[in-house]
Amino acid sequence: MTAGVSAPARRAVEAEALVRAFGPRRAVDGVSFAIDAGECLAVFGPNGAGKTTLLRVLAGLLRPTRGRAFVSGVALPGGPEARRRIGFISHASMLYAALTARENVELAARLFGVADPRDAAARALDAMRMTPHADTAVRALSRGMQQRVSIARAMVHGPSVVLLDEPFTGLDASGAAALSNALGVLRASGAALVLVTHNLDEGLSLATHAAIMRGGAFVRYEPRGPIDPRAYAESYRTLVAPDA
Repeated sequence: MTAGVSAPARRAVEAEALVRAFGPRRAVDGVSFAIDAGECLAVFGPNGAGKTTLLRVLAGLLRPTRGRAFVSGVALPGGPEARRRIGFISHASMLYAALTARENVELAARLFGVADPRDAAARALDAMRMTPHADTAVRALSRGMQQRVSIARAMVHGPSVVLLDEPFTGLDASGAAALSNALGVLRASGAALVLVTHNLDEGLSLATHAAIMRGGAFVRYEPRGPIDPRAYAESYRTLVAPDA
């Protein structure tokens, strides 16, 4: 299927038997899932499970080897249309340290062709409660504040899907709580989230769907529903023990 072709049902994010191989190794191996607007899929797994590769495929940065993936009905890897729908937050901030928070977010708005970049940047920073620090250089901000600026940068163009790669890395308890609140704001605004994290408690607190990934595949996938966090943690340890 070519870029721009729509899937029959316009789910916020959808993957169908998705495979991404590097030579003989399948980093993503037959992954299927679907989430709607305002939902969050939390993906857990050990290092090397294929989680980051999955996000890079969903971000349109890697072409699927087999299978299909869609963002708001647009087939990936897509082009400018798909990129406008996606915000991508890495465990690295991807911010310019010498620029202020406002300048970083405004620059992203300009690159995405937002009509009023300054106003959009101000609103995105305010949504992340960063207005008091908007004119502070990123290098002078704490790790947690940098993450909030990263989220503002990722949401400034109004994406329908936000992809997050280990966003809790390096955060203390207070910073993790602030980030969880910020992500809740995104979900409330109607954005769908795909969250890769090692933090089971934080991931489950945000999730409407949860998956455990090992060897490129989902070895457990289900709606969040009545999952008991303690039982889930035990299941996680059992399922990933060979790769731990």
